[in-house]
Amino acid sequence: MGLEEIEQQEYFSIGDVKRITGVPEYSVRYWEAEFNLIRPIRLESGHRRYTKADLYTILKIKDLIYKHKLTLEGAKKQLNKYQFPSEKNEKRTHADIKFLTEIKETLEDLLKE
Repeated sequence: MGLEEIEQQEYFSIGDVKRITGVPEYSVRYWEAEFNLIRPIRLESGHRRYTKADLYTILKIKDLIYKHKLTLEGAKKQLNKYQFPSEKNEKRTHADIKFLTEIKETLEDLLKE
């Protein structure tokens, strides 16, 4: 998947993230718990949907850990210098969940017809 395809897609499954970044799924989930900057949307089914921002954060973490040989703590400090989670992002995430829920309900109604 190239950068053009990443830009065309809004949300990514954990399998997509693994394929794009080359980071194993268990590492992505662990980094999600360790780094507050990765906040995937949780669907009602419990599945995660990662945004482009999450994807780029995962790529940056991978770069810091694998290329620059930083520890998790070192990577956290490095990321916190330049990125600050904001309320605006949290509101956007809530809106995204609402939007996805509406799409799901619409699709369910269409399937019933």
